[in-house]
Amino acid sequence: MAASMVDRREGKIAKHTKESVGHKRKSDDDFYTNNKSATTSDEDDNSVIVAAFRSYQQELDRKHDKHERLVKLSRDVTIQSKRLIFLLHRISSDNTRETILVEADTKMNEISVNLKNIAIELEGEDPYQFLRAYTNGLQEYIEAISFYEYLLNKHILTLEAAQLKLKFKVNNLTEAELDKESSGLLPEPNKSEEIQLHLPPLEYVLGLADLTGELMRCCINSIGHEDMDKPFELLTFMRNLYEGFSLCSRSASRDLRQKMDTMRQSLVKVENTCYTLQVRGSEIPKHMLLDAIKVEPQTA
Repeated sequence: MAASMVDRREGKIAKHTKESVGHKRKSDDDFYTNNKSATTSDEDDNSVIVAAFRSYQQELDRKHDKHERLVKLSRDVTIQSKRLIFLLHRISSDNTRETILVEADTKMNEISVNLKNIAIELEGEDPYQFLRAYTNGLQEYIEAISFYEYLLNKHILTLEAAQLKLKFKVNNLTEAELDKESSGLLPEPNKSEEIQLHLPPLEYVLGLADLTGELMRCCINSIGHEDMDKPFELLTFMRNLYEGFSLCSRSASRDLRQKMDTMRQSLVKVENTCYTLQVRGSEIPKHMLLDAIKVEPQTA
């Protein structure tokens, strides 16, 4: 009996001692962990590697934000360029020509505002790094202004002329000087520079390749307006254009290969239209020619 009580007492003492030692060890571990976290945080703030990766994060965020802004601007340019093309297709006679061309000039100025913002975003940057962000808008713009150039002067838009349209003036006045200018104190500000939106030759060629689609639509529309000479004029121009594109290597770009196939299809449609006008034009009344052309089978 006495022996069991002694054993029980010794067991309680051992258990209490074990719990005390475990509690102390846990307290020491917590203290070590807290001190280690504080030390690690201080080391992270002063670490060269952490500072470098933070700068990488800021650089990537800046590029991603710039890319998104360029995509939005390119989308606006695409929409405005399509509206310009739709407007130019409304030219049905010499009476409406001048009015529509003046309205087209206004729309081109609106497009230039967004193109100028793209040029500002790309100032000091590698344009090819962000090219995919704004290539669609650039190609659509080249298509629109080349169509405008053909309707105005009956010739192709050159690369040099397209590059001149992508040169903009930027005012470098400070905020204080801008306030003075708005109040009339700086009548002739001279702090301005020209910036150029880079136009890669391939983007120019791709945009120009889309022109044949608009010329094909213009050919069909001219028949509806009973202008029977314009389809033959457009056919000659499109043949010369396609002949020039045939000199380009199709392996240079997959997009160019696809656009040349589409260009060939547009040319075939115009050729068939001219064939119908030439061979069957005397058989079919003028007001029925458009319907006859639409049902005519298109062969490549």
